[in-house]
Amino acid sequence: MKEHILKHTGFWLIGIVFLTWIYGTAFDNFHLAFVVVLMLIPVHMLYFYTLTYWVVPRYFLGQQYIHAFFACLLSAFLAAVIYRLDEILISDPYIYVVLSASEKNFTWSKLEGSFSQQLLNPHDFVNAVERSNVIVWLGLSLKFIKMWFERRQAALQAELHFLKGQIHPHFLFNTLNNLYALSLQQSKQVPEIVLGLSNILRYILYEGNSEEVSLKRDLEILESYIALEKIRYEERLDLNINIIGNVDEQKIVPLLMLPLVENAFKHGVSETVNDPWINLEFLVEGNNISFKVSNSKPALKGSLTRKDFEKVGLSNVRKRLALLYPGRYSLNILDEEVVYIAVLKVEIGNPSKIV
Repeated sequence: MKEHILKHTGFWLIGIVFLTWIYGTAFDNFHLAFVVVLMLIPVHMLYFYTLTYWVVPRYFLGQQYIHAFFACLLSAFLAAVIYRLDEILISDPYIYVVLSASEKNFTWSKLEGSFSQQLLNPHDFVNAVERSNVIVWLGLSLKFIKMWFERRQAALQAELHFLKGQIHPHFLFNTLNNLYALSLQQSKQVPEIVLGLSNILRYILYEGNSEEVSLKRDLEILESYIALEKIRYEERLDLNINIIGNVDEQKIVPLLMLPLVENAFKHGVSETVNDPWINLEFLVEGNNISFKVSNSKPALKGSLTRKDFEKVGLSNVRKRLALLYPGRYSLNILDEEVVYIAVLKVEIGNPSKIV
């Protein structure tokens, strides 16, 4: 509430300065202009808040656009009438007194005629319409920009929550499939998998909802997931992980890399009959990270592999990157004859704020 009042106060102070400059240039007297603006500013404020708190929410946001159009016209007409009344009764007599005191035989044609003649003078009325609308529609334009930005941020936040929500079932589905396969074999490793799964899900549910997490912690969860996957492959899988650079002080949006590793296991290693392998290379250089996942390709899979690779997990990553690191990332997928390669590069400092 306090911030709201300060913003409006700042806007009107800027408006007063702007109008004082315009009137002061015309009068060649900035003190006179300042006093006149103070006399007229209540009309601007009444007009602005009528549009802002009556016309816009009631008609425009209610999608009653024809009503909104005519309400704006009526408001503009009434504002011009009130503006002229203010001029005739208050500001113009004051201007005349000040200027006539400094200039003998001063006359002003604007004051000629009766009250009704001054009020209905077309030239002065058109000027009143113009002057009463300048500051008001500037403020209303700022209001519309602010509303658009807030709605856009709300839409982006909803989309981001949806994308983050997809990570949970996608990851859980893949891991439960592995757990089910081992349970059918009555493997003694089932309790170890359940414990590891519990640790990862705890991270996803609690830390995964944070705006940023420690890069080191995110990599630890990645390694925990890899450890779970390795259990069912035993010694058959050739896995290499290489981390270069300082990961202790950097932060990153959580769970960006996990889907890339999931894809390597699900669409690569799990379907490779002979000698499956995965290489993970992670490089940190300042705020720039590079994450490369390469894995063996199942024989005779052909072009269908690309479609598999672009399913929920990877599509999710692309959308989250576009929202959180716009213009600061690249994600390239290479589908070669005997290998899949995913290369993610991100400038991780200060992700976009979506509030």
